[in-house]
Amino acid sequence: MSILRVVGQGLLFFLSYAILPGGLIYLLIKVDQYFKETPRQREFVDNAIRYVLLGTALSSIIIVLLIFLFTMEESLLAVEEIGIGDMLTGTIWRPGSIIGTENAQFGLLPMILGSFLATFGAIVLGVPLSVGTAVLLAEVAPRIVRETIRPAIELLAGIPSVVYGLFGMVVLAPLIRNIDVPRNTGFGLLNASIILAVMIIPTITNIAEDAIRAVPREFKEGSLALGGTHWQTIVKVILPAARSGIAAAVILGVGRALGETMAMIMVIGNSIAMPEPLTQNPLTLFLNTARTLTGNIAVEINYAAGAHRSALFFTGVLLFIMIMVVNSSARFFLNSRRGK
Repeated sequence: MSILRVVGQGLLFFLSYAILPGGLIYLLIKVDQYFKETPRQREFVDNAIRYVLLGTALSSIIIVLLIFLFTMEESLLAVEEIGIGDMLTGTIWRPGSIIGTENAQFGLLPMILGSFLATFGAIVLGVPLSVGTAVLLAEVAPRIVRETIRPAIELLAGIPSVVYGLFGMVVLAPLIRNIDVPRNTGFGLLNASIILAVMIIPTITNIAEDAIRAVPREFKEGSLALGGTHWQTIVKVILPAARSGIAAAVILGVGRALGETMAMIMVIGNSIAMPEPLTQNPLTLFLNTARTLTGNIAVEINYAAGAHRSALFFTGVLLFIMIMVVNSSARFFLNSRRGK
């Protein structure tokens, strides 16, 4: 067993018993309340509490690092035997555990395109709804309307993804099936995009609303004083001033969409093939069935072995890097909004 697994198991064992650090903090607080006479004792207890809290904060960083290193280690076999270029540009996914090792192919490009197309469709559908809702809550709606809509948005964030998947299967699929396009089953990228659009609304709405509310009040008052209407002020002053925060909200929504698994498995069709090109009907592309990167891992990891299993871990590394880039971009836009 590698030292990485030993360290990871030890850390997970420690974190699984959360009562231990919690009890330690409680004990230190009690000791802090008891030792108040001697400045040296007080300083010792303060430092001890500080280091314990620092350790709990660093544990999250350590966990992420261990997960990334473990995933990297498990993907090395695929990198050595298949190659990064072949996996990223290959268009055929035929694992050796299914058809025989000598004919195995591990092209991830269909899943990469499936993930990006589903996310793109979700952004096209979800961003106008989310930003419009954020503007309504921040600038237009009276208090009673805000108090009604905001809990509904929070409820959207709390609904399990499997429920969204069931809605897509039972409600959306029959409706989409009515579109007269050959081989349209109702399951595919359009269904997945609609479900993802609804799922990312809470993320984008909440952050975009905060960004709009953070615009200095003087901007709005100055625009109104110059004769601008309320709507002109929103469109030409408030939204441009909040654009970096709104951009960060959209980017975080992209990360949320890229990481979704269960709902995508249920509604996207899970067909491993390159999307067909556009025809006379522009919806043809989004009526194709597909499979996402996360869905590919979830569907096949239970029976994968050897290079097949390692290729799935490489998919995890790819997703890890994509999400890290997305989150870093969002942080950049948020920091630029704050002038840091």
